Amino acid sequence: MARRPLPRILSKDSAQIARTQIARSRELARTAADSATDVLHPLITISRGLRRLASAGRRRWAETPKDKRGPLLFLAASMVLFVAMVPYGPLLAAITLMAAAAWQGRDRTPPAPEGPDESQTERLQSLYEALVPYFSTAEDPTPLYAHGGEWEKAFETHEFDDGGRFGHLVIRYPAYFPDGEAAARARIEQLLTAKAGRGREYHFEWDEEGNRLTVTVLAPLPTGIAAQRFVTAPGETVLGFTDPSEVQRTLPLSYEEEQHDVPPVVWRTGIRSTEPHLLAMGHPGSGTSTLLRSIALQALRYGDVLIVDGGGTGEYACLIGRDGVLAVECAPAGALASLEWAAQETERRLIAVNRARQAGDAPPEDTRRPLWVLLDRPSVFTHLMAADGRRDPQSLLQMPLRHGRAANVTVVVAEQFDSVDVLSEGVRQYTRARVVLGPAAPEQVEAVLGMRARTTTPAHVPPGRGYARLGSGPVHRLQVPSTPDPYDDATTDADRQAVLDLLPPRTTPVEAVPETEPLAAKAVAAESS
Repeated sequence: MARRPLPRILSKDSAQIARTQIARSRELARTAADSATDVLHPLITISRGLRRLASAGRRRWAETPKDKRGPLLFLAASMVLFVAMVPYGPLLAAITLMAAAAWQGRDRTPPAPEGPDESQTERLQSLYEALVPYFSTAEDPTPLYAHGGEWEKAFETHEFDDGGRFGHLVIRYPAYFPDGEAAARARIEQLLTAKAGRGREYHFEWDEEGNRLTVTVLAPLPTGIAAQRFVTAPGETVLGFTDPSEVQRTLPLSYEEEQHDVPPVVWRTGIRSTEPHLLAMGHPGSGTSTLLRSIALQALRYGDVLIVDGGGTGEYACLIGRDGVLAVECAPAGALASLEWAAQETERRLIAVNRARQAGDAPPEDTRRPLWVLLDRPSVFTHLMAADGRRDPQSLLQMPLRHGRAANVTVVVAEQFDSVDVLSEGVRQYTRARVVLGPAAPEQVEAVLGMRARTTTPAHVPPGRGYARLGSGPVHRLQVPSTPDPYDDATTDADRQAVLDLLPPRTTPVEAVPETEPLAAKAVAAESS
């Protein structure tokens, strides 16, 4: 029997597993080298000291005038002879030499200064004085915060970075401070952000039981992670990447020509999901279309995708005619027809699954394959349909949103903040997974996610940067993987090739592309040529 070649997806996963094993082997080798260095530290110190003594002897010999080198050699020979004749002389000489070598080979790095220096003390005292109006009251007999007080009692832990700014801070505050009120917390966080240094992201952790506030400077999330095939199970979708302290899982990824383990934000869909649908909000250029493209590429591995593009800019032209892509609709009539079909398909799946369960059989095969309905800016079609007196396409989402989990149908909606009031009540109610991208105000983040983020917004927000919250879970920082439109002239060659490698093969010929999508047809023709 002839051998069948491995599928392409398995080959890529195997390569990723191999790269992961290589990275782990390097880490083990680095750990072994560090352990060997600790064990051989005395020998290394003595060897360094002998080398320094030998260098000092050579310098002394070179500095000695030639007419005095003879007497110096005679003196050295006399000392060697004297040591050889004294009882235990060679042993004592060896011990003395080793002791001198150990002293010369010691680590001469000056110890770090204990406590803050003058500039750091001034920063701590200034921050302490700024917190006095918020953490003090006239009725307190022994105030922890008072003008001219001691900051050592209020700040338990303080660390500074190389630039002299705060890197980590643990602040004590009185028990009567209303730390359970969001407004009171926001005032303290805003003050600390201004005093600790703007332009950075801070994480605030309130310990209400211990009356402690921990302020930590967060490292920027990596923005150079390109679209790639993630190591996930069916029903798992990687929305982006977050901080290592927020999740307990990492994914092996390739970026910056190296292999890294990066913590992801994984959204689980399917029958057992508690957040079966997603809503993404942002300003123009924030990266919501990039998020939808990333989700579509991952969904095509195991299911079918229906895309309704209200923007009409051809952001999804690369998916037209691909295997698993049912349609990419940009016209109002096509969007309305596609959503009507999605509602009927959801109803058909529900009936088929119900009949199979009543008969004691497994669900039919055509109901197990996931169906993804992706809508980008549906408010555009809402305005157009209202102008023509036709039905709002969002009303057709009621069936997929309400019964999509049982029918294995997932709905993803991306909208801009200026059109948030146009979203239907069904979209607001059933999309329990939420994403906010771009430079959004804290009030906007709270309105979409249902709670405030525990981190501050950076001064410069790159595309695809924001926050995510799955159901009633915590708010995570999020960086969407770079998934640009491969037909965009501004896309780099590396990102374009990364997206093209993930696209399924084209099953629909170029001539079959509808004429209502001229930009998509142009892109298809350019790729086929």
